[in-house]
Amino acid sequence: MNFFEHQERAKRQTRWLVFAFGLAALGVIAAIDLLVYLFFAESGKQTFAETLPMLGLSSLSTAGLISVSSLYRSMSLRGGGAKIAQELGGVPVGADEKDPLRRRLRNVVEEISLASGVPVPDIYVLEQEAGINAFAAGFTPATAAVAVTRGVLEKLSREELQGVIAHEFSHILNGDMRLNIRMIGVLFGIMVIALIGRQIYFSGIHSRRFSVRDKDNGGATIAIGLAVMAVGYIGMFFTRLIKASISRKREYLADASAVQFTRNPMGIGGALKRIAIDDQGVSMDIEVEEFSHMMFGAESSMQWLATHPPILDRIQRIEPNFREEELEQLRENLQRKRESIDQSSEDEMARESHQKQAAAGFDIGNIVEQIGNPSQNHIFLATIIAASISEDLHSAARSTEWAREVIFLLLLDDDREIREQQKLIIAQNMSAQSLQHVEHLETMTKGLLKEHRLPLAEIAFPALKRRPPEDIEKLKKTINDLIEVDGVIDVFEYALAKMLQQFLNETLRPADHPIYGKKTIQDVKAEISALIVIIAKLGHQNASSIAEAANAGASVLGIDTLAFSDGDWRKGLDAVLPKLDHLNPGAKEKLVGALIKTVTHDNKVTHEEAEVLRAICSCLHVPLPITA
Repeated sequence: MNFFEHQERAKRQTRWLVFAFGLAALGVIAAIDLLVYLFFAESGKQTFAETLPMLGLSSLSTAGLISVSSLYRSMSLRGGGAKIAQELGGVPVGADEKDPLRRRLRNVVEEISLASGVPVPDIYVLEQEAGINAFAAGFTPATAAVAVTRGVLEKLSREELQGVIAHEFSHILNGDMRLNIRMIGVLFGIMVIALIGRQIYFSGIHSRRFSVRDKDNGGATIAIGLAVMAVGYIGMFFTRLIKASISRKREYLADASAVQFTRNPMGIGGALKRIAIDDQGVSMDIEVEEFSHMMFGAESSMQWLATHPPILDRIQRIEPNFREEELEQLRENLQRKRESIDQSSEDEMARESHQKQAAAGFDIGNIVEQIGNPSQNHIFLATIIAASISEDLHSAARSTEWAREVIFLLLLDDDREIREQQKLIIAQNMSAQSLQHVEHLETMTKGLLKEHRLPLAEIAFPALKRRPPEDIEKLKKTINDLIEVDGVIDVFEYALAKMLQQFLNETLRPADHPIYGKKTIQDVKAEISALIVIIAKLGHQNASSIAEAANAGASVLGIDTLAFSDGDWRKGLDAVLPKLDHLNPGAKEKLVGALIKTVTHDNKVTHEEAEVLRAICSCLHVPLPITA
């Protein structure tokens, strides 16, 4: 199952989720109506026909209460995965970490982000949790956060940590996070009914205890409270059944994706084995029932309500020949030899290994299959690129105080006169201190290659979204002024500005950017044709080669290309990309295949083609793996 098929599956599961939870909500409404009817029937003062208006009011009130409560809870989580991580006690991983374990976590997350083409998520550690657990949360990839427990850092090797992070990234790539938040919202809406019933019950208890008169009314209040509470908890029981059923299937898929992602079953498999033999396993000291379906693992006394399959089943899905008896041997081995991590030697060994294996490269013609499912070679390449960027520049890019200046630095022109004009713009639009930061960063750019500029910018994106909204607007204006100062916008400048704009817009207004579109190829045929022509012109020099490349791409979709024009390609992309983002997943798969066919028609991919393709895919919500 590739990225686009996962997207279609997520769409179907979302529809099924809405339907199933809708049935559960209708059941709760019907049960409340029955209680209302029985209450009036018991009094004997009204006929069934006379109770109908009251039943209608009851239905509307219950439905409204569930809907408003669900919407409130969902909206409270739209601030991004960072909000959920902080709610659970997560501590952010900073730009200049001294703890080698937190530094290792950050490196692994950044490597997988760059390799897969997903924005670098916020990174958190649940410092007080000794169990082995993790989660990914957020409304969109741009607002995602990845969090791990302290137990993950201290008990897992780098290989096992990579498997866990790859598992969590599969949830980001496959559209599971938005589904998770919707489940939280609906469960909260039905839980409110149970909480109201409990409040009514305790009101009755209070009334009986402190009121001398009207004890019968107190008894009636207790009975009503118990009945409403029972309805709410029964509704929660069935919604949790639905949640557990969906979640278990997605966990199996995420484990399988982690193996495909890293091409190393020992990573995720080893992490699961460590959980199986660890005294604390996946247990958490804080209450995580509401978020249990988001965790890497969750405990449950009743398997049919468990959001995760048994650990042994998950291990055997990865290693079919593994037997439970082997766990005891692993436990004994662990007791005899506790791992000690030498960070510097580990990083050096990992770098050498990555360099050797990345030399093999990967099949550029198979990019569509690698979307959402990058290979280990992509991770190796991302590691090499990250290692080639100085640690000082890395720290600056991760820093909220310096990330803006890293972006400005990347946009400085090679021409000395233009560069001075750009520095004047930075001083005028931002501050003299901002310019001083840029000039300080200039001394760190030795060895920074052109193909490493966009990855470095992507590392800086998460820090930028933590700036105040008014500062983000100044940042956008300054970037635009820096790009336009010489009257020419090159491919890198366009790609950087487009990707940053997309990222910040989704961060500020995640609900305005639906992931799943409905349009077909035929609905936007003219826009697709225009896009293919633009891509062909960017990568080919003469009219005949442009025509051949464009026709090759169009043939994948069975459409004709538009006549070539001399219009501004940047304006052309700005015009068509918002419309193409509304394509359904299957149509996006075909479109990306057509673009790849256009780009690779001459059997080579230039650095400029790779950058603009990455920017286009970012606007289409398609995570394009990193290329050499």
